[in-house]
Amino acid sequence: MAQKEKLQCLKDFHKDTLKPSPGKSPGTRPEDEAEGKPIQREKWASKLDFILSVAGGFVGLGNVWRFPYLCYKNGGGAFLIPYTIFLFGGGLPVFFLEVALGQFTSEGGITCWEKLCPIFTGIGYASIVIVSLLNVYYIVILAWGLYYLFQCFQPELPWAKCNQPWNTDRCVEDTVRKNKTLMLTANITNFTSPVIEFWERNVLSISSGIDDVGSLKWDLALCLLAVWVVCFFCIWKGVKSTGKVVYITATFPFVMLIVLLVRGVTLPGASEGIKFYLYPDLNIMLLLLSQVWIDAGTQIFFSYAICLGAMTSLGSYNKYKYNCYRDCLLLGALNSGTSFVSGFAIFSVLGFMAQEQGVDIADVAESGPGLAFIAYPKAVSMMPMPTFWAILFFIMLLLLGLDSQFVEVEGQITSLVDLYPSILRMGYRREIFIAVMCFISYLLGLSMVTNGGMYVFQLFDYYAASGVCLLWVAFFECVAVAWVYGANNFYDAIEDMIGYRPNRWMKWSWTFITPVLCAVSVLQPHILTTCSTAQHCPWISNKPLSHIYLLRVPSTVMCCHHNSERDFQRLARVFKNKLTSWHTHDLNQRWANYGTRAEANPSTNCQPQTCMSACKEIRIHLLMVQ
Repeated sequence: MAQKEKLQCLKDFHKDTLKPSPGKSPGTRPEDEAEGKPIQREKWASKLDFILSVAGGFVGLGNVWRFPYLCYKNGGGAFLIPYTIFLFGGGLPVFFLEVALGQFTSEGGITCWEKLCPIFTGIGYASIVIVSLLNVYYIVILAWGLYYLFQCFQPELPWAKCNQPWNTDRCVEDTVRKNKTLMLTANITNFTSPVIEFWERNVLSISSGIDDVGSLKWDLALCLLAVWVVCFFCIWKGVKSTGKVVYITATFPFVMLIVLLVRGVTLPGASEGIKFYLYPDLNIMLLLLSQVWIDAGTQIFFSYAICLGAMTSLGSYNKYKYNCYRDCLLLGALNSGTSFVSGFAIFSVLGFMAQEQGVDIADVAESGPGLAFIAYPKAVSMMPMPTFWAILFFIMLLLLGLDSQFVEVEGQITSLVDLYPSILRMGYRREIFIAVMCFISYLLGLSMVTNGGMYVFQLFDYYAASGVCLLWVAFFECVAVAWVYGANNFYDAIEDMIGYRPNRWMKWSWTFITPVLCAVSVLQPHILTTCSTAQHCPWISNKPLSHIYLLRVPSTVMCCHHNSERDFQRLARVFKNKLTSWHTHDLNQRWANYGTRAEANPSTNCQPQTCMSACKEIRIHLLMVQ
């Protein structure tokens, strides 16, 4: 009988610990009170808010313009072999690790590591450095897309013909080039197409090199300002605003992608493009090339938006008992499925364009900005109703990039606000802080909307947030969780949250597979290039510059805010996780208070003597744990 009363007492106490102390906010947790935090973070209004926010965050431009290109470049369907290995050996495990870590600690990308393993707090700082630089240059793509969208509202697409003020004498329309192939064969390299001249001479007004910055392009600067303003209003109220905006920004692009897919596969020449996309190269030696595996790894880490602190921040807004494991697997299938389906939409159109021009598909297939702002606009100009399809494509491009942008900015803001909660959570300081961060990022981005801005953009793309940086962070994340904190301990925490233990594959990946894949990839540094010529990007061959990231990420990861001490025991306490002592002192006090209230209130479900006995047992247990 006494045992049943003790169990009932423990249940009552569990409910009691969820209540705030007198005078506290209803959302305040005991551990928040003990650490002096002003209020508890808000939570997602519904599960769908979280799912759509994550889907919008990692289903972005890379799924549309990079995966299809890498697939055809690295052997077609054969590329799916290394891609799948990296997906299950690195992408999904690290993605789930970050979401579960955020949900477990209810902290952003920096402070979560302070609670889990303080000496690896530098992982969070490294992630913030990377995502901050990423936010500066990624949104420039949206500024280009917005400019193209505005240009679509003209009687005729401005990149369709050579009758514009920016065109040169070397501009030859594609219809003329096709009809006069024999006449132009000898000098075909001396001519350019109207879409290339529109991109280089009108949109970019590109200079001769990075040493010639030139003047600011005010039209692009205003477009950049517009997308930053939209981004600010998407996140300025936290997850309350983000969770509602994603209902449009995360779903509408899928609708438009399906429409473009249906239109693409009905075009003449589409089957040849799809065959070119998927037909496997049976040369087994291709899979032995390190370049193929590096492309697969970097694509996985880019498309899943991991190692940036964003997924951890989004997970921190989940309720503690939320089944994040199930939804992470579903979201992973959605992400990779979108990449695969996008290839059909893109290469069906490229197959049509190649047939219209009478050239090989390899001559029109491009990756990165070249696909979005040269190849695809050129293709839609050849379709019936070109203006409609161009508007549809650039709206999809903007929405795909916009939700990725504001989710990454939200991850950055959440991590920094959690780092200084007593300063940034009071009143309207969070909104002011977001505005300041957006404005600073906008000022930095102005360097990329000058005449030489494309070269600055490429520098950021190659070295600021390169795939190798992400691999470094993923490596140390797995080391911190699996080897320092303990994979089994983390599995216990996940079981406490979702009610069961995930498949052991996750634990094996964190412990062995992912660190090995990341380490092997890091030993083969790779630069993602989209420059048309080496003259445009002379730094590509600069080997010392290509290794700068090796100085930043590991040094940031290993730097801890704790002071260096010679005492070995103090160093051991730095490694020891702080989760066991988060709210031990506060729980002790609450046990005492609860026992006093039970003695004074006869309506309590357990007898005072039994309750005090249970209190004593639990307090002894807490002291042993501590």
